[in-house]
Amino acid sequence: MKFNRILLSTTLVVVALVIQVSVLARLQLPGAVPDLVLLTVLGLALVYGPVSGSLIGFGAGLLADLAPPADHAAGRYALVLCLIGYLAGLARPDNGKLKSASGPMAVVVAASIGSTLLYAGVGALVGDTAARHVGLGFLLFTAALYDLLLAPFTVPLIMALARRAENDPLTADSSGGTDVASGWLSSGTGLQIGNQRGGLRVKAARTRAARAGRIKGVKRL
Repeated sequence: MKFNRILLSTTLVVVALVIQVSVLARLQLPGAVPDLVLLTVLGLALVYGPVSGSLIGFGAGLLADLAPPADHAAGRYALVLCLIGYLAGLARPDNGKLKSASGPMAVVVAASIGSTLLYAGVGALVGDTAARHVGLGFLLFTAALYDLLLAPFTVPLIMALARRAENDPLTADSSGGTDVASGWLSSGTGLQIGNQRGGLRVKAARTRAARAGRIKGVKRL
């Protein structure tokens, strides 16, 4: 991984973990806890791809395993986020751009449900039956709901920061697709405004050229 990827990923994961432990975990919401660390891994994996996504997921999961008040075996969430980061990276298109926000939203829902199932499955292998007492179905529903509500405010920002760190400008391709981060909420509105402004600049330049031609013609007479 590049140094800027490591630095940015580490910073975002640490900030997300601190917010999750100190704020989100204290909200006492029914069912699951909004997983800001998972959303951070998803946002980075959608930009960096499967290999970097798996490495970031493993590191983020290991930090979450060791952060207090952790009550499970170390490495359990690291395994889950490693797999989720790899699979989310596979959803990244070759050009890094998507035509709508439906793709990332589907990734968020699938990752929330998949991470909960994997975490509960690994817990069952090591003798942790906490999911049975709470109700696995209720956990799956609340995890997907909370993460889906939180995703529009976090994933686009994380993806934009990752693209900027890669020195990859947010542009649209010739087929009309927009960047995954910029298209999440605006659905290409900013791009249309940019095209309109470009068209106005071109039109103004043509008008000035036409006026200059008329003036030169008068002088030649």
